[in-house]
Amino acid sequence: MRRLLITGGAGFVGSNLAVQLAKRHPDLEVMVLDSLYRRGSELNLPRLQGAGIEVVRGDIRNPEDLVRLPKIDAIVECSAEPSVMSGVDGDTGFPVHTNLTGAYNCLELARRDGAFLVFLSTSRVYPIEPQLALDLEESETRFEIAAEQAVTGVSPAGIAEDFPMGSGHRSLYGATKFAAEILLEEYRSDLGVPAVVNRCGVIAGPWQMGKVDQGVFAHWILAHHYRNPLTYIGFGGLGKQVRDLLHVDDLVDLVERQLLDPTLWDGRTVNVGGGRDCSLSLRETTEICRRLTGNEVEITPVPEIRQGDVPIYISDCRKLFGDDDWRPQRDPETILRDFYDWVLTDEDRIAQALEIKAPAS
Repeated sequence: MRRLLITGGAGFVGSNLAVQLAKRHPDLEVMVLDSLYRRGSELNLPRLQGAGIEVVRGDIRNPEDLVRLPKIDAIVECSAEPSVMSGVDGDTGFPVHTNLTGAYNCLELARRDGAFLVFLSTSRVYPIEPQLALDLEESETRFEIAAEQAVTGVSPAGIAEDFPMGSGHRSLYGATKFAAEILLEEYRSDLGVPAVVNRCGVIAGPWQMGKVDQGVFAHWILAHHYRNPLTYIGFGGLGKQVRDLLHVDDLVDLVERQLLDPTLWDGRTVNVGGGRDCSLSLRETTEICRRLTGNEVEITPVPEIRQGDVPIYISDCRKLFGDDDWRPQRDPETILRDFYDWVLTDEDRIAQALEIKAPAS
């Protein structure tokens, strides 16, 4: 592998991948493609260029932006419209063309060059209704998945890859990523494009521009640092909803393994996340944020459930663990601390990029 393309390479995951892989493999030519659509992605440009990475301004929705690229040996497809709320206002074009048409264009580029494709999918491919129907247990700070369930593919360890995929909706984000997974398998089977699918849970860490509907842990830290109010939305407004989280550096370690051994990983679809041991409820996240920042913010309870939300998602990664000795190395507090340390180094530019109001001194 001589030349690697990372789409969405000026975003949170893409830029961390690009910088770290370029540093670890000096002989590898790393190129990133990004439209700079997402606010804050422009902050990554000096960092990428300083690492010797070629930055190409382009949009994966436009095939001509990919066709003009030189021959590629591998692609990491990081670009996405990742908001669960995207399209609910009726403006569906951007998420559909970014997540599905963009994936098609990347598959065509991989077919042209015989390149290995690492596709970053999402836990949102799992249908919402069966998750809302799970039997849960409730503790003082969080929900837990009960041991006995009426559906397969779920246990206290989380949602596994054999969770039922045929019932109910996923959100437009989840549906377009799942459609891209199906398309990818056709390219693998019929057209010989080698590929691996990583169904990622919540990824967190430095350089993440968290928002209320995407990057919740980063959003929580940012709100505490800048002392802005928050909301516990849905499920009684108690803040007991749970997500697992994975440090972006742990994801980089896994993707590096996949890029170095395409034959081993070709054809696999695996959950990638922190699992039960690296998960937090919003209440638990609030306590960590208070300790890290020294700030306490107003949190308003809203009992009504937001469209597309689920009370708990934990990645059951036992299939991945059976295939490889990769394991997450950072715990939740380390992940949030690493993110907060980065915020402290660049708080003014971050606030400006995300249009965050800093409190009056």
